[in-house]
Formats: sequence, C-alpha cells, structure tokens
Amino acid sequence: MSETPTTQQTPEELRREIERTRRELGETVDALSHKADVKQRVSDNPMPLVAMAGGVVALWLLLRLVRRR
Repeated sequence: MSETPTTQQTPEELRREIERTRRELGETVDALSHKADVKQRVSDNPMPLVAMAGGVVALWLLLRLVRRR
C-alpha cells in the first residue's frame, strides 16, 4: 500500500485502491493459471517437448549400442 497507516483516506481513495488491487490480483491469477496449464503451454510451444523426446530416443539408441558390445 502506498499510503502510510496514519494517513486518512477518503472513501473514494479507498475504492480506487481496492479496484487497483483487484485488477492486479486478477492479472496475477490469470498469469498463474496460464503457467499451471501444461497442456496449453505445450501446444503454445511444443519445441521443449520435441527436444526432450529426441533426447530420450538418442539415449535409448546409445544404451542399445553399448549393451551389444
């Protein structure tokens, strides 16, 4: 809060502060919900998943080659 506890706020100032806080909280909730939506994040940018799958395949092939010797 930008106001000090000893400063008296008018009802209109309090309403504006409450609205600003609600807006900021809404933006934070939206950002967190997007971050938690793994399915959507993968569809937005599938490259990390593709890279991980490629790494798994490469590791599997390497292990098969090592076990043959």
